Amino acid sequence: MTPFKMRPDWIVTPGVAALLVASSWAGPVGAQESGESQDYPNFGSPEAVENRLRSDAEVDRPTLFERWFDWKAGLVEDHGFSFSVDYSAVYLGADESPGEDESAGGMVRFFGSWDLVGRGTKNTGAVIWKVEHRHAYTDVAPSGFEFELGGIGLIEPPFSDQGTRLTNLYWRQRLNGGRITLMGGWVDATDYLDVYALASPWTGFLNFAFSTGTTTLAVPNEGFGLAAGAMLTDNVFLIGGLADLNADPTDPGQTLDSFFSDNEYFKHIEIGWTTSQDRIYLDNMHLTLWHSDERVEAQSPSGWGANVSWTKYLDGRWLPFARAGYASEGGSLMQKSVSVGFGYQPNPGKNLLGVGLNWGEPNEDTWGPGLDDQYTAEFFFRWQVTKAFAITPDLQYLKNPANNPEANSIWVVGIRVRAVL
Repeated sequence: MTPFKMRPDWIVTPGVAALLVASSWAGPVGAQESGESQDYPNFGSPEAVENRLRSDAEVDRPTLFERWFDWKAGLVEDHGFSFSVDYSAVYLGADESPGEDESAGGMVRFFGSWDLVGRGTKNTGAVIWKVEHRHAYTDVAPSGFEFELGGIGLIEPPFSDQGTRLTNLYWRQRLNGGRITLMGGWVDATDYLDVYALASPWTGFLNFAFSTGTTTLAVPNEGFGLAAGAMLTDNVFLIGGLADLNADPTDPGQTLDSFFSDNEYFKHIEIGWTTSQDRIYLDNMHLTLWHSDERVEAQSPSGWGANVSWTKYLDGRWLPFARAGYASEGGSLMQKSVSVGFGYQPNPGKNLLGVGLNWGEPNEDTWGPGLDDQYTAEFFFRWQVTKAFAITPDLQYLKNPANNPEANSIWVVGIRVRAVL
């Protein structure tokens, strides 16, 4: 039995770590482009807690809550303590479906970081946390909507009906002037695995085909894990990690027990090249190799795979990308997948346009033989209305939904909103 049939909330979230890729394109692009010094080395995915906090703080739009944001900035400066609360909601509608043709859901997140060691230096040690409540407004949560349409994929994978969960609680330690990062505790592997600037389901693409592993990488739920990353030279970086395959973020005690007793792990290593550490998030080529152990109780086979990714920041506005993946068993959605596209942001911290195209070959070990290849296209525009509020209309086109032979194509319209304080 596959992880998808066993666990609807396998669904991954780029959540909260601090490893080797700089912060969200929605915020610090200008600083990276100009080469200005940073308060700390920006490692991690767009949704790594420290990166999300920094990106939201640098959004260049007016706000009704200026005193609130100034007070929070003072906490960072005086005590190294940073926190935020946001609420996001998504609506999706399809022009046809063998099941439900509408889906909606939302989530509230409380997250933050506290530098407790080496504050004011680049060799800080910090405790990082994130607590969420994920809820559906409809019978089918957005995370399961593409399956409802007969497609093989995930639209807005974090937007499930899982309820309250501990997404992150870990220690992050930087060494060697920020060139090495170590972390351990309750982590999210997608925060430091095959990431790039447009992967965030809160600020970037809605479809998982344009996120971690391009649907060929079966990452476990957030739980106990370890990871490390380092700049080997000025241009070459290395990342590796180990995560619990049986994690349940709604039951942290169970997660800790399963890590040390079940011994069923997801392992990965990534090597990449960038023009410089401060541009690692924008100019990036990397190769990721992963292996997943057999899960005995879940009756899920072991597997392995490889992913490659290329992004290049051009003219201070354009971010084209090309990403591909291959999986052998392991319970992934696709066996082979290729995604290409671009993001366009004329002014850092403001509006963002994204366009992506994907081809995917379903994993026969997960779904059985004989399914057609599936194609996905997505167009979104994130309108940063104020510093604290963004609206993202979205349009997707599914060609040959693999588990729905009656449909040649399906159109999906969506809208995402996010408010942050």
